[in-house]
Amino acid sequence: MTTGAPTPAYPTSDRPGRPQPQPRRSRLRTFVPLGLAAWLVLEIWLLTTVAGASSGLVVFLLLIAGFVLGSVVIKRAGRRAFRNLNEALQRGAAPSRGGNGLMMLGGLLLMIPGLLSDVVGLLLLLPPVQKAVGAFAERRLRAAAATPGTLGDAFQQARIHRPDGKVVQGEVVRDDR
Repeated sequence: MTTGAPTPAYPTSDRPGRPQPQPRRSRLRTFVPLGLAAWLVLEIWLLTTVAGASSGLVVFLLLIAGFVLGSVVIKRAGRRAFRNLNEALQRGAAPSRGGNGLMMLGGLLLMIPGLLSDVVGLLLLLPPVQKAVGAFAERRLRAAAATPGTLGDAFQQARIHRPDGKVVQGEVVRDDR
């Protein structure tokens, strides 16, 4: 019977008056906001330092130049990715792996106002840096997909179609002993 009350996210303890302890926050949920805040403070500090050393007009022109360069890079990388996809589809083969994603990320970082993001964006436009970052990201994603209980298990779900048309959502459980 349904009462309309929301189901608690975490079951309560079997002892009255003592709720079950909340699960610990992951490191990523703790450090990503702190990292973004530190990045923002550093960007503002760099902008004020450069504005104090030269002038506000120079900083403004640097930010405008970064935005324009970033938009050109994103447009060019998007066209290249689309052209590669069309050529691969016409050949009937899989699209080639290029550095278009990292090039677009570099263009996006150039478009974000800030000098540090511009430097990182310019570095991502260099082919050796693209290769190194791409190889690192691929290793990390393969390791994450192979670890049980992570992204690799997200695709290990099953759906059972019953004769009455209802779909029962399930999960594949492997016992790898």
